[in-house]
Amino acid sequence: MTRAFLQFSAQQGNDLSTPDPELGFSGLKPGDQWCLCAARWLEAFEQGAAPGVVLAATHEAALNVVSLDDLKKHALDLQ
Repeated sequence: MTRAFLQFSAQQGNDLSTPDPELGFSGLKPGDQWCLCAARWLEAFEQGAAPGVVLAATHEAALNVVSLDDLKKHALDLQ
């Protein structure tokens, strides 16, 4: 997670930063890892707010939505 993505997600109506104790959700902060659907990642990418990606943990079906080149540009496990 990055601060930019968390702000983007909140603006889209999905506040991932605020804890929700009833659901056992402690909230996310920059540096946390979280699974995103490819479509949300692409939305964030198009707005300049895409978080890093762990390619080894990314399902190949994500390539139906996002290009491998764009994922590689944000890959944390290729650095």
